Amino acid sequence: MRVILGVGGGIAAYKAAELARALMERGATVQPVMTAAARQFITPLTFAALTGKKVITDLFGDRTADEVLASSVEHIQVARENDVLVAAPATADLLAKFANGLADDFLSTLYLAFTGKVVLAPAMNTQMWLHPATAANIEKLRARGHHIVPPGSGPLACGETGVGRLADPARIADDVIRIGTGKQDFAGETIVITAGPTQEAIDPVRFISNRSSGKMGYAIAEAAAARGAQVILVSGPVKIPPPAGVKVVQVETALEMKDAVFAHLEEATIVIKSAAVADYMVENPAPQKMKKTAARMSIELSPTPDILAEVGRVKGDRLLVGFAAETQNMISEAKRKMETKNCDLVVGNLVSQHGVGFGSDDNEVTLVPRGGAPVPLPRASKRIVADQILDHVLPLRLALRSAS
Repeated sequence: MRVILGVGGGIAAYKAAELARALMERGATVQPVMTAAARQFITPLTFAALTGKKVITDLFGDRTADEVLASSVEHIQVARENDVLVAAPATADLLAKFANGLADDFLSTLYLAFTGKVVLAPAMNTQMWLHPATAANIEKLRARGHHIVPPGSGPLACGETGVGRLADPARIADDVIRIGTGKQDFAGETIVITAGPTQEAIDPVRFISNRSSGKMGYAIAEAAAARGAQVILVSGPVKIPPPAGVKVVQVETALEMKDAVFAHLEEATIVIKSAAVADYMVENPAPQKMKKTAARMSIELSPTPDILAEVGRVKGDRLLVGFAAETQNMISEAKRKMETKNCDLVVGNLVSQHGVGFGSDDNEVTLVPRGGAPVPLPRASKRIVADQILDHVLPLRLALRSAS
């Protein structure tokens, strides 16, 4: 596989050297391209020594007329010769250029000429990452089918702590190889995935819900689509852009989620229930905002439908995956769900652990398959965990298909 490594100008540029090595260890040839800002953080000589390739640094520079004439089409040649373009670190500036078609250096000009697969690994200050302009640019790039390797959380070079750190180079390299080789092991499968919380109205301004962010379900949807599945994502209210190539059905309540799941159940071959559905609802929400008084107030609640159990009763030859988000007794609760809800696999995680609870970018789960021993997965980004879950789902699905 031939990979263009575009290095943006941020402190994480030094990690791009690790990425170059990781890509080569996985069998890729790497053509480095550096922006002018990147060369303020790390020298081209580093990438030349690692890759054995001439490092492309600019469109013109200090060249003779003949060299300038040759370089004027170099970006076209490089675009044609390579399979994947990965930008790491993809700075806010670089994302803005790519999203809006600006071409004022070799890398941004190359991007406009490139027709292969694009992987973007953003890295920047937390506030820059959270800025609406950056969010809009990411949404544009996702809509083009580009793969985004989300930044991690932790201490940043600016002294702050938050989201914005470049993802682990090994994880980026794995994504590049997987996307570049076009692994389509879920082709022919239709997967219904639920994600996020539900909101059960108390009155027009208040509701019962939980802390689920939907990140795990969205990561599974993105991973499944990248591996060739037709994906229907039934999503509660979240603040995440939809993954490329995924049909998203927006719902709010547990009843709406149940209706959406069953509306698409006939076409599904796999159902993955990662949503954190509210357990209780108000049967008759107040039609107007309830006013605060000095008196105590009680609200009568009724159980919401158990969507996982209802799917389990009618699943037929579909593969059913449930989730058990627990604060204690995770394995025993996962096994209980397996039996009572007729699941084929239950993914358990302790949401009380620091850094892997609701809203986090990482997860640490244990897979509990029917008739098998629990399989603990190490802490990793939710996108990596998503692929690992699918790696265990696939043989279970193939076994069901063979049995039928």
